[in-house]
Amino acid sequence: MSFLQLTGVTKFYGDTCAVSSMNLSVEKGEFVSLLGPSGCGKTTTLQMVAGFEAVTQGRIELDGRDITHAKANTRGLGIVFQTYALFPHMTVRDNVSFGLEMRKLPKAERRERVRDALALVHLEAHADKYPRELSGGQRQRVALARALVIEPPVLLLDEPLSNLDAKLREEMQFELRQIQRKVGTTTVMVTHDQSEAMSISDRVVVMEGGRATQIDHPHNVYEHPRTRFISTFVGKANLLEGRIAGDSPNQSVRIGTLSVDVADAGFRAGASVLLSVRPEKLQLVASGSGRLDGEVGERFFLGSQWLYRVATPIGELMVLCPNDGRDALEEGARAAVDWPDHCTRLLPADDETVVAEVAA
Repeated sequence: MSFLQLTGVTKFYGDTCAVSSMNLSVEKGEFVSLLGPSGCGKTTTLQMVAGFEAVTQGRIELDGRDITHAKANTRGLGIVFQTYALFPHMTVRDNVSFGLEMRKLPKAERRERVRDALALVHLEAHADKYPRELSGGQRQRVALARALVIEPPVLLLDEPLSNLDAKLREEMQFELRQIQRKVGTTTVMVTHDQSEAMSISDRVVVMEGGRATQIDHPHNVYEHPRTRFISTFVGKANLLEGRIAGDSPNQSVRIGTLSVDVADAGFRAGASVLLSVRPEKLQLVASGSGRLDGEVGERFFLGSQWLYRVATPIGELMVLCPNDGRDALEEGARAAVDWPDHCTRLLPADDETVVAEVAA
């Protein structure tokens, strides 16, 4: 049995369904991220696990124990909020010690555990400072130490890095993952940042409209998205509308005058589909030597890459090329676009079918 199990968990606010039939199994020691845009139900799901929101339907189990209706303070979970929620009148040491005091642990044990927690997040030298004297990253570490010092069975992270600047946020992503691996605490994180979820999670739960649309390893979510929404929310994608030609196993997709051979994906002949190709899988080659001839409409410098928007007979395509020292193409330049067959993905034209299958 999974360590944390959500079965058919549903939340209504009046007539509005915030979370619908959420089924999720989290193994002990696993790091799982709930990823999606604002209003998709990810924070509500986390709050139901924490006990801050009542479950309308369904069941939540922790290590075989039903906690669906247990009070938040009896679940023993560690929580790091988006705002950190540190006590401004307490020192770093006292903030971290607070949860242990509430559990009435002996003073000597409290002192030792607080010392270990601060060492874990590299804040031993700041134990006597107040939150106002710390940087954003340091305050985030204090909140993490306070959550971990109670040795919770599950650590819940609600957008823990959203208040940090871009550079510090990236650094803290990897530090957070290193700490989680060292401690081994089962962790569930809420985020709307795709790169954050993809870089540090064992599995990602992509949510849309209160439903989990795909639960998978980060690489599979990116390389094999199940819906139009996932293919464009997790990274960028060129989506080309087409129809299936031929019968299994020898099928192709017709997109205007272009025909692309595809592996048998279970679509019937004549079915409307979307051909998805990631921009970094496309290459710009000499005119006449690719699948499509085109013209560079716009280009954007991204540091390590160039992003081109290329006008072609089947529509505009985004192409990401590495900044590897070669001269960049000018706007208005002629070029052809090519890509390997195995880099294409077929998606149903209608996302609702896939969402219904996931919910079932």
